[in-house]
Amino acid sequence: MAKSQNHLTVLAFASLLLFFQSILTVRSDHQGRMTFALRTTPENYLQIPAGESFKIALFADLHFGENAWTDWGPRQDVNSLKVMSTVLDKEDPDFVIYLGDVITANNMPIANASLYWDQAISPTRAKGIPWASVFGNHDDAAFEWPMEWFSAGGIPQLRCPAENSSYSGEQECSFRGTQRLVLMKNEIEHNRLSYSKSGPNDLWPSISNYVLQLSSSDDPESPVVFMYFLDSGGGSYPEVISNAQAEWFQCKSQEINPDSRVPEIIFWHIPSKAYKRVAPTFLMFSSCVGSINKESVAPQEAEMGIMKLLEGRPSVKAVFVGHNHGLDWCCPYKKLWLCFARHTGYGGYGDWSRGARILEITQQPFSLKSWIRMEDGQSHSEIVLSS
Repeated sequence: MAKSQNHLTVLAFASLLLFFQSILTVRSDHQGRMTFALRTTPENYLQIPAGESFKIALFADLHFGENAWTDWGPRQDVNSLKVMSTVLDKEDPDFVIYLGDVITANNMPIANASLYWDQAISPTRAKGIPWASVFGNHDDAAFEWPMEWFSAGGIPQLRCPAENSSYSGEQECSFRGTQRLVLMKNEIEHNRLSYSKSGPNDLWPSISNYVLQLSSSDDPESPVVFMYFLDSGGGSYPEVISNAQAEWFQCKSQEINPDSRVPEIIFWHIPSKAYKRVAPTFLMFSSCVGSINKESVAPQEAEMGIMKLLEGRPSVKAVFVGHNHGLDWCCPYKKLWLCFARHTGYGGYGDWSRGARILEITQQPFSLKSWIRMEDGQSHSEIVLSS
């Protein structure tokens, strides 16, 4: 029990340090010198660097905060930080996407799960790299009481987040968990480099539904690609992309890209049922590209229209999901690609090596290329997804 309390105390102290990091951008210039600049609120668009490509790292299924009352749990969080740091050092991406299950809320004995969320995004923020996130099924799942707490040891005493921490969650400390709205509110308010959005209120309880524009290096008004983020549910509501979300996508895509001239890529956490239809029996004898195919696809509970819309838009190039830790393939599906990321975190099930899917976008001519960067620094499974 003392170890659990000490761990939470360290997190509360660390949150103060991370708050100051959220105010300053720290990057290295071309001569290796550290430079500091005040961060400002992100624009509504990202921009490709002049004469360069735009690189994105996908961090999926980190599962921070798992089994925090044991020695094992905090150790996995440290290992996950190392994986992300390796990927960021090797790839030096322009942008990071947290592809759901950032935390394991059903393992968290504190109400303010943003403590762990903030720890999970700390390697990206420390390098001054902007990011965006979508929710997974574990991010606001209800707390599950460990059976061992009902033994002689009893339930450990809770230690609430420090009052002077950078988080604005509930004042009381309880086992009620942290809702999606609060998690997103805390990320946006305390991180100037976060491009995440709460999304339209009329899509509630679905939260992380929004679109970001990647603009030309020459003109911020000229889009190179639109990136759509959707909340595939789980935790506090069913694992599904609703009909209302599909209608939102249809209206939004018609508004900003009516002639489907601009390429579009899609991000959510739980694979659709279409993933189950294209899943290869034997990866090496299929048209799919990847390195692990170790489990069956665990899809959303129902299909309510989003895939039909994506199939009908020639501008949609690929969909990227997490959720299945033992899959990292990309498979062709009609005129687009269905891709898994790579299990990045040491939390969650499975003992496969960790890594991250990388995307590289080139402006003229447009190209979307992807590969997997592993925790040992090696890369594999390169594929062009824009052909």
